[in-house]
Amino acid sequence: MYGCLSREEILELIRKELPLIEGYLTLDEQLQPNGFDLTLREVALFSSAGRIATKKEVCTISAKAPLTFDTSGLLYLVPGAYIITFNEIVHLPCNLTALGLPRSSLLRSGVTIHTAVWDAGYSGRSQALMVIYNERGFEVQQNARLLQLIFLPLGKDTTPYHGSYQNENI
Repeated sequence: MYGCLSREEILELIRKELPLIEGYLTLDEQLQPNGFDLTLREVALFSSAGRIATKKEVCTISAKAPLTFDTSGLLYLVPGAYIITFNEIVHLPCNLTALGLPRSSLLRSGVTIHTAVWDAGYSGRSQALMVIYNERGFEVQQNARLLQLIFLPLGKDTTPYHGSYQNENI
């Protein structure tokens, strides 16, 4: 039977030559009993439309316009959708996949984060969709812990991810 990795298992993988996670800010704070908290590097607005199609060559990812944190590292966000980039670089081996869930403090403030699956073999500094539902907005500080990444072992090694987001934002 498989479940998510424990704190001890995650720490063991972080200490490998190719670490499971690098670029973290505070290991003791970010390493959780059942996952690892990713921290905020950048927030951007969508500045163009995107397109998904049946052929990869006609797909278009929306352009983004980065926002600037104030001198204390804070950023006030009005309700809406934002693309966020994390500080940490994740290197998944071929026997692990990962899922990201928003920290409960965000949910209790009317904010959520949507992610895709982190496929086995993926390496990169990932991005996610942050949506502010709170009609009064939300203030976020650069480097704040926003998302808990949980790691799920696969029954056996699989073909590693080779998609267009491999090594993104590194």
